[in-house]
Formats: sequence, structure tokens, C-alpha cells
Amino acid sequence: MPIIGSIIKRAIELRSLSNKENLKSFDGWKAQQAVLNRLLRKAQFTHFGEAYHFSEILRSDNAVQEFQKNVPVHDYNSIFKKWWYRSLNGEPFVTWPGKVKYFALSSGTSEASSKYIPVTSDVLKSIKKTSVRQLLSLAQYNFPPEFFEKGKGILMLGGSTHLQYNGSYYAGDLSGITTGNIPFWFQFFYKPGRRISKERDWSVKLEEIVRRAKDWDIGVIVGVPAWLQILLEKIIQRYNLKNIHEIWPNLNIYVHGGVSFSPYYKGFERLLGKPLVYMETYLASEGFIAYQKRPHVDSMQMSLDTGLFFEFVPFNSSNFDDDGNIKPMPQVLTLNQTEEEKEYALLISSNAGAWRYIIGDTIKFTSKKLNEIRITGRTKHFLSLCGEHLSQENMNRVVEMMCNQLNITVKEFTVAGIKHGSMFAHKWYLGTDDELQPEVAREIIDNNLKTLNDDYRVERIEAIKDVIVEILPARVFYQWMHDHGKEGAQNKFPRVIKAKQYEEWEEYLKKFTG
Repeated sequence: MPIIGSIIKRAIELRSLSNKENLKSFDGWKAQQAVLNRLLRKAQFTHFGEAYHFSEILRSDNAVQEFQKNVPVHDYNSIFKKWWYRSLNGEPFVTWPGKVKYFALSSGTSEASSKYIPVTSDVLKSIKKTSVRQLLSLAQYNFPPEFFEKGKGILMLGGSTHLQYNGSYYAGDLSGITTGNIPFWFQFFYKPGRRISKERDWSVKLEEIVRRAKDWDIGVIVGVPAWLQILLEKIIQRYNLKNIHEIWPNLNIYVHGGVSFSPYYKGFERLLGKPLVYMETYLASEGFIAYQKRPHVDSMQMSLDTGLFFEFVPFNSSNFDDDGNIKPMPQVLTLNQTEEEKEYALLISSNAGAWRYIIGDTIKFTSKKLNEIRITGRTKHFLSLCGEHLSQENMNRVVEMMCNQLNITVKEFTVAGIKHGSMFAHKWYLGTDDELQPEVAREIIDNNLKTLNDDYRVERIEAIKDVIVEILPARVFYQWMHDHGKEGAQNKFPRVIKAKQYEEWEEYLKKFTG
């Protein structure tokens, strides 16, 4: 019934107007101070809160300053070995009140072993709150009422909702935990449904979705670009389609996150019959950090009043070593001290019991006025063998430029810094099924990087003696992920490979090129 679409659209518009009025007087830094006070107040009687004197911090004249002075910066190893392992063993009131029921398994893109990130009921409520806000932002996209009636299906290509129970807690992908906690009314929209979502074998899950695709009317797709692209290709091939809109004519929105979409854009567009609205999200295992609120922008608005307190570490050699590890006593800034277009590593204190915890992502503020950011990469996914400071943002951009220039699709890529005689070289591995000559790719990448990055241009004169490009079938990257237990869902291929991982990758490639 079309009237339902009108009602939903009107409700979103009314809530959005209310939010706009609130935003006119919204003070992000004031909101952040209030969040920290709430976190400290609730956690003051935990073991962590007592150890670091949260009650005294709350009574001080400057809680933020005292908090930074008393509480050390943590990486995963330091906070897990001293605190989180106790929660994992079932002990309550360790870093957050109560007992932790869920742990999100996360290994990022560089570490081999799984990390156990606590997920509390409070952080799940915060995630839902931010998700609703992103839904309300649809009012700014000016969709007709029919959009809210047609295309009811929302296909979420996430991890298995089948969680491991270990006697005192459940563990699994965050997408599996959040999907298992979605409201009952959302079940009407949610695809692929509970049965398929519980499937732990990724290839079986994809096959089931492809088989059911013809029965669904999908309006929104959600997932990591690489895996969602594989799924759409499989559907198009199975039903002999020209594009995905032949089977899902009401598909209008793609919600993506976890990795820069720019290298995938051109290949994704080839699968479509009409343009999509792209909405970016920043949902990490530690919480819902930011989401794209405005159309046609390359930035996301931070969630500053939903249970996350942010700090920002300038991403430079003073604060991080050559491997991207944070140094002792780094310079740490608060929201009001940051500047636009400068790169920062994120620290989070949260209502899941993370305290001054470095999550491994780097960001830039694109608008301080609107509290909007752009993800630039990972603290460990950069190359600076000799001062070239090649960021993941640079890498994504040059691949995107090359794809546009040559009208090709590079589905995956990674970069390594290697020895070249007494100096160095960069070695690029490009995964594509299109015709691409290594010499052509090398010249384009090298020239564009010299334009984008002055440090790279200078170091290419003396220290970086060569740029090497190896062209590989895209399936090589996917098979590597499969063989290392990182196939599907939220897993991403690392943009930079170093040390032991580089040696393993080279050995692996011998099977395909030897």
C-alpha cells in the first residue's frame, strides 16, 4: 500500500527536522565532556575505575585533564593482558559494570590471531541509536514515498549470526552479534534471514543467497565492497543478467564501510543498471564511530554523544615507530584541539569498557564545524622505509586514478617495501581480471604518487630505486583470504604487507607463478 511509504517518509522527515534544530546548537566538545563524565560515573566502582581513581577524577575541576593524566594509553595487548582477560573468564565489574555477555572477534587486517573485544548491552544500545540516526538522514536524500514501499528487502552481507558459546560468553563477528540483536520489526526487511545468516561456511552462505536472490525485492545492500561485488557477480552470472537491476529493479542504496570504496567504485558501477546512492558507515568492533549524513560528500559525521569519548594522536614519527606501534607517552589531543586535514590515530574510551584504547585506524577531519571525518587508513598500513610517508589514502587514490585512466577494474591490491641493493623499492601486487601491462601500471602509479606525495617524489630520486608491479588474477587474493580463515564478512585484504606476512605471501604466490 503506497500510503505506508508516505507515512514512513513523513516520519523520517519530521524526526530529521527535529534533529536539524538540535544540531544548530550542538557543541561537539561539550557533548564529549558530558560523555566522559557519564562513562567515569558509571565505571567508577569497577576494578579499572578504582585502580585509576575515577571517583577522584569526577571530583576534580578538570575531569578530562585528570583522566588523561591518570589513565595510560592502551593497545590491545596491554588492556587485554591486564584487564579484558578477566572479563573473558567471566569476572564481572572489570572495566565496565556487570558481566560481559558478548565478545566481538576481530583480527583487523594485519594480525593473525583473533582479538576479543568486549561488547556490552550499553554499547549495543549506542549502536542502535546511531543506526536510527543514519536511517533518519535518508530524509536529506529526497527519495520519493514509493522508495519506502518498494524494495523492502535490506540485504546485509555480514558474518555468521551463529555465535560460539564458551560457558560464560558468546563470541563471533560484531555483525553477527548486532544482527542477532536487531528489533523484531526489522525481521520483515532483513535479508538473507535468520537461517542463512547462521551459516558459518562462507561459500555455502553465498550460494544460498544467490539461490534465493530471485525471490527477493532488495532496495538496500550492506557490506564490505570486495565480498559484495563477488556476490553480485555470482547473481548476474547465475541468472544470465546484464546487470543486478534486472533482478532487483528497486535497488537504490549501498551502505558500505570498513575499507575505502574508491578503488572498487569503477568495478562496482559495471554491475549496475542505474546509479546507486552510496552511504558510508564507520562501525568498528569498539562501537559505531561515524556515519555519512549528507549526500554527495566523502566524509562521515562522528557520533559524539552516544557513549564514545574520542582522543586523537597525531600520526607521525614522534608518536609511532616504524611498524606503526604507538610509542610510550604520545602526544594526545581532544576534539577541541584537532585541526582539519591533519592525520590522527583514534583513541576510544567507551561504554563497552575500552579506556584510551587505540583501535588502529587513522582519520582526518574534513569539517570541524560539522564534526565530519574521513578514514585515511590503518596505523600499521603505511610505508615509510626512508621518509616517503606513503599512506593508505595515497595508495587508494593512485589505484583509483589508474582505473579511471585505463578504464579497468582492480579488485584487490597490496604493497610491500623491499630491499633493492643498498636502497629500497616498492612492490605493488594488483589483482585484476582485465588486461593490464605491468610497465604501464608502474609508470602511472609512480607518476601519480609523485604528484600526490612530495615526500615520495623526493625519496624516488635517491632512496627508492625502483617501483615493481606484479599483475595477478583477483582470485589469488580471495584464495589467500580463504586459506587464512579470513574469507567473507568483515575481512579485508591488508593494503600493506610487511616482514613475515610478506615472506608468506611471496611463498604463496609461487604456487600460481612457479
